[in-house]
Amino acid sequence: MLLRASLVFAALAFASGVALQPAPSLAAEVKPKTPDSAFAGKLRPDIIGISADTTADAARSAFEAAFKGRSDSKTDIGQAKFGTANYIATLNFSAPLGAKQSGETLVAGFSSPASENRVFFVSRTLNFAEAEQPAKADMIKQVMDKYGTPTIVGDQHLYYVYRGNAIVSVGGKFNKPALALEAIDKPLEPRMALKLNAESGRGRGSCVAVVKRSIAAKEKSLAALLEDAKGANCDGVVSVQFTPGAQTDRVSIAQFILLDVKRVISAAAIDAEAGATGNGDAPKGSAPKL
Repeated sequence: MLLRASLVFAALAFASGVALQPAPSLAAEVKPKTPDSAFAGKLRPDIIGISADTTADAARSAFEAAFKGRSDSKTDIGQAKFGTANYIATLNFSAPLGAKQSGETLVAGFSSPASENRVFFVSRTLNFAEAEQPAKADMIKQVMDKYGTPTIVGDQHLYYVYRGNAIVSVGGKFNKPALALEAIDKPLEPRMALKLNAESGRGRGSCVAVVKRSIAAKEKSLAALLEDAKGANCDGVVSVQFTPGAQTDRVSIAQFILLDVKRVISAAAIDAEAGATGNGDAPKGSAPKL
């Protein structure tokens, strides 16, 4: 009897054209577009496998894998709404530093589904337990093996500045890990910093300053980072910072940042255009003549 009633209801609904149809989704309203990226071709740096190609769902899987087995970890998945669609806008996973176990924090920001929900910011911070602090020389070698020769080194950082699908060179002699190790605890060379800015040909803001402000920003959203991105003198940057431990040749904290400046600008434009298109479904009636 119940089966017969269900079939009758389905038939009536089909005949009248009502409500068995799913609610319109974003995919039906807006065709997603791939946003531009600073990282293309062979130059696709990643942090634990998360690169410019990564979507929010893939990044979430990578974060979960990184924290597998940590019962003390915390997860914060920031949701946002675009039209009728909910999507992952931010991810923040963390595990605390213990007396015998290192701590870790992973943070990422993503564009809306209109721009394919792609990553534009990702950071990884490792806070090493005292007994696990690695040698600074070993860490620098690993970083350079992974990312290549940095643009500029100093102030406890290695900066990889990307422009025009290439890592920018300002004449620094950092092509060997030993040379980078020698420079990392010194102040950034002013001559190189000036050359980096002067050769950009566009933009007002130092990319070094832009990435520092992106780290400090409480909100990792396109809106929060857009103004800085528009004024940046680069397309993207990878920043690696090593905070010395109790022994200066050891690392107590290692922070890795990937900021896709070009994507912030491109995705924001795509999202704004798609949002304006969505508003076209609003009522267009005018006030009647009284």
